[in-house]
Amino acid sequence: MLGIMLPEKDSSADSKRLALLLAETFGVRTVEENITPALEGFGCYKRRDEAVKRIFSDYNPEEHNMKIGINSSINSNLPPLFSITIVDKQGTSKNKLLPVKEYLQIVASSNFKQRSRMAMIYHHAELRHYAVIGTPNKHEVEQGFFVKYGDSAVDVMPIAHLYKSQVYQLAGHLGIPGEIIDREPTSDTYSADQSQQEFFYQMPFQEMDLIWYGFENGFPPGEVGDVMGKTEDEINTIYKNFVRKQKTTDYLRMPPIKDF
Repeated sequence: MLGIMLPEKDSSADSKRLALLLAETFGVRTVEENITPALEGFGCYKRRDEAVKRIFSDYNPEEHNMKIGINSSINSNLPPLFSITIVDKQGTSKNKLLPVKEYLQIVASSNFKQRSRMAMIYHHAELRHYAVIGTPNKHEVEQGFFVKYGDSAVDVMPIAHLYKSQVYQLAGHLGIPGEIIDREPTSDTYSADQSQQEFFYQMPFQEMDLIWYGFENGFPPGEVGDVMGKTEDEINTIYKNFVRKQKTTDYLRMPPIKDF
């Protein structure tokens, strides 16, 4: 087995440190490939920053960190709205709603990261005649929290059927260091700190797991609400948001169209 560490200039230093801790715990060999030059060659940062500067004219990637995120409440019948935040060296942040054009440009540019990582991982896999193991869990696959031909481009998905809480239970059973288990889940894509809840899920995974279980197993919203301490209307709205996420990300799960 081989672990590939793929830092780039926006990555958190904790990601590398914790990856090394995990590899040491299980005796896994590691290789490090810094993909910053490849991303610069694709224009990843330049294209992204062009969009950010159209929203914040004073944005300077040397002086600011940035991130995009979804509105925090899932208890709404309206589609979610994305916003952009920039944070200066003093910790002062500014936030604005993200127009569609800029949203698409930032996401398309940022997705170079996932696709570049997988290209490098497959280089090392083919070099050794290895298979590539992916880490998407049930929510990432079924709600569409992945990049097509990026982090979804793998040979094996051993935890794709597991809820997030089950992944944590498995981690504890296997003896994964507590510091890794306790770290807040993050995609580590943008230079500003960001949780997966803030970027996509809109609710804590501990809640989401239970409500999703009710959703996919056909439990009535009222019954789920009684268990979760929420109203029937709130659960019904969350169910609708689950359906919306599935429908809007169906294209990510589609195989290539062959018959016309």
